[in-house]
Amino acid sequence: MKNIKSRDKMTRLADFLFEVGMLRKTPRTGYQFLGSGSESVADHSYRVAVLGYVLADMAEADMARTVFMCLFHDLHEARTGDFNYVNRIYNRSYRDKALRHTLEGTGLEDKIYPHWEELEKCESIESLLAQDADQIDFILNLKEEHDMGNPYAATWMDSALKRLRTEQGKKLAETISKTDHKEWWYLGPPPSWWENKSGPDDEE
Repeated sequence: MKNIKSRDKMTRLADFLFEVGMLRKTPRTGYQFLGSGSESVADHSYRVAVLGYVLADMAEADMARTVFMCLFHDLHEARTGDFNYVNRIYNRSYRDKALRHTLEGTGLEDKIYPHWEELEKCESIESLLAQDADQIDFILNLKEEHDMGNPYAATWMDSALKRLRTEQGKKLAETISKTDHKEWWYLGPPPSWWENKSGPDDEE
């Protein structure tokens, strides 16, 4: 009878990549309570990784380690699903077990799992920055929902801001909380584009 242990490494890597793809189909569940907004775990993880890069640069920390922690921080949710703060009061997710099973036989166990352990311990500056990146992605989404009229988003954002652990994270999040989420787009084109509804392609 076939089982995971009978599969060769290359097949297990294929399994692993199919499993990573499940994160595109795994919804983040907190937005059910917020009443607006939606995203997949894959959507979330990408910007968390970018945030980790930015925060590590600000802190002059190890960029690679920070980004790796961010990139894989919710990988287990391909198996467990996303547990929001209310879910966690009543349900338990075996995140460690799920991640170990995901990595089993891939040859990636000793490469990915140590980053997970470091993140969970919250002792290194890189792990604290990665934890902040996770929160700041949520803060960015809450700012968008607030700008678009959700009255609850501001309260949620206040709570998320209090969870930040690093000076770099707090500084960035404070600026985010005061920045209109669409202003970068409107201010990007030259005024002539908005006035004339077009502009030369080579105009900078």
